[in-house]
Formats: sequence, structure tokens, C-alpha cells
Amino acid sequence: MRNLFRNKFTCIVAMTLVCAMSLAACGNKNTKPDTESKKAVQDATESTQKAEKTEKIALSDGTYTAEFTTDSSMFHVNDAYDNKGTLTVKDGKATIHVALTSTHIVNLFLGTAKDASKDNAELLEPTVETVDCGDGTTEEVNAFDIPVPVLDEEFDLALIGTKGKWYDHKVKVSNATPADASVSESAGEQLPDGTYNINLDFEGGSGKASIASPAEVTISGGAATATVQWSSPNYDYMIVDGQKYMPVNTDGNSVFEIPVKLDTPMQVIGDTVAMSKPHEVEYTLTFHSDSATEVLGEDGE
Repeated sequence: MRNLFRNKFTCIVAMTLVCAMSLAACGNKNTKPDTESKKAVQDATESTQKAEKTEKIALSDGTYTAEFTTDSSMFHVNDAYDNKGTLTVKDGKATIHVALTSTHIVNLFLGTAKDASKDNAELLEPTVETVDCGDGTTEEVNAFDIPVPVLDEEFDLALIGTKGKWYDHKVKVSNATPADASVSESAGEQLPDGTYNINLDFEGGSGKASIASPAEVTISGGAATATVQWSSPNYDYMIVDGQKYMPVNTDGNSVFEIPVKLDTPMQVIGDTVAMSKPHEVEYTLTFHSDSATEVLGEDGE
């Protein structure tokens, strides 16, 4: 009888141990799924945060001039453009066009170098752009259209050069101003809305061409637009703050309507076809607000 009781007790203890081991094993099996589940939630949260960050851009659709700065002296905007690029906003999404210093950077990637190396990574392809060096020479460089997930904050932008290695960088797009509102704040305070004849200083080029002074300048809503007339009919476009402007006339000397700053030297580019091939030349214009005389209408008002 005692042996029977002892055998039953031993059996119960053994079954209890087996059940305990089974439960422990089930707990171990659930550890990995729980970890994976937590990681999935974390990834989803990070993706949501990135999406929310992208939506922080609060600019109306249009074209802006903005600064593009990086964490490296080897990776920056071409010196001809003073760390600036052309920011385009459409349907809440922003892209900045920047010209670099050479063709040595062959691809960019919005993210880290690790992610750029993955299969199916969406790489940014360059376009070749001709930059005027300001000394009568030009050079071809790579330019990129870069999606901008957030303004005034750093974001990851990886690059790969001709040596085939990806590098991590931080960049920032900031100080966006409308491309058609480049009048200085002080000038806007000095001159109310209206149309004026304003004297200008003209520098640059070979001295064979110039812009007539005074020029007619219209101020509206704090933005100044000048009608400038060249001494030559051979200018087929001008570039101001990265934006291209075409002539407003078809006969006679070339005439353009361009945004200007008052009392501040401003760099512009004029493309001339007077030579054997089109040539972009850099000039400096300074409009002097203290010389302004208002242009009155036919009724004297």
C-alpha cells in the first residue's frame, strides 16, 4: 500500500515538473514575437514621427530663395551662389535646387549612408549645370533637386563620390524668402508703394555693355521690381537669386523686369549671345533709394 502511494506521489511530482517545463518553454517561445512586436511598434512610431516632421513646412506654394548649409567644408553650395538655392513648394512638399562645386559628388540620398547602401534605395541623380566663375570663365558642376522634409532644422543627407563610398552628412535649409520679394526691409520703410526713377551703379563684365541709369522701379507691398534696359539687344536672359528672367520686349535693346534690393549691392547674371556662343556674365547692381523721384501719372498724381 505504501509502495502504491509512493508511486502515485512520484507520478504527480513528475507530471507537475513536466507542466512547469512546458509553460516555461511556451514563455520562451513568446519572447521573440513580443520583441518583434515591440520593434514593429517602434518602427511605426518613428515613421509616423518622420511623416509628422515632414508636414511642418508651412509655406504657400511658390518659389523661394533659401540658405543650404552643411556640416562639411568639402560639401557645400557653389561659391557663386553664396550658400543659397532655389526652394520650390508645391502641395505642401518642398524641394531645393542647389549647384555644388564640382562633378565629384555623383549621388545624394535623403537619409543615412547605411540606408543609401540598401537595395532599391532611391538615389538623387545630378544634372550638369554651368556656373559663371565671375572672372570671365565658367565651369560645369553637378546640381541636385533635394527633397526638404523640414525647414530650419538639420536632417540626414548622405553622399557618394567618385570613389564609391557613402558618407553621412547633416544639412539644413533655412531663411526662405519669396523670390519676388527681395527688397530690403529698410528700403520698404523709406519708399511707399509707387513707381520711381532710381539711379543705379553698374559693375562687372568687359565694359562693353551696361544698364541704363536711372531705371524705373515699382514698389508694391514692400517688394521692388525694376525695369532694366541694357545697352545691347544681345541679352537673352538674366538670373537673379537663382531665378531666370526672360526679356519683356522683342525689338531694340534687351529689357527685363527683375526683383531688386535697394541700397544693397546685388549679384545678377546676364547671358549674352554677342560672342561665338552664349556666355553668362556676372554683374553687380546697386540701386540708390536716396535718388528716387516719383513717376507721376498723366494727371499729375
